[in-house]
Amino acid sequence: MQPDETIPAAEPVGFVYVLGTRTARGVRTYVGWTLDPERRLGQHNAGSGAKSTRGAQWTLLYLEQLDSRRAAMSREWHLKRDRRFRTALARQLP
Repeated sequence: MQPDETIPAAEPVGFVYVLGTRTARGVRTYVGWTLDPERRLGQHNAGSGAKSTRGAQWTLLYLEQLDSRRAAMSREWHLKRDRRFRTALARQLP
């Protein structure tokens, strides 16, 4: 590598997560992706996350680390359609 060449930045690691909450109507789950899971969970619980998560206290049920944002978004798409997986996770709620 020449002195004036820059090293390409590595793409950030992505995460896909599943949240769960109990409501009067039963258990709800939410699937999302992020670069910072702790910050994102805080946003959901503070009411500044996704509109569909506002007004509830969420628990992290599942977290998966992937190699890139693109991989995390793709995995999110698949998990949103996997009702059986989300239902099994929802059974873990206290």
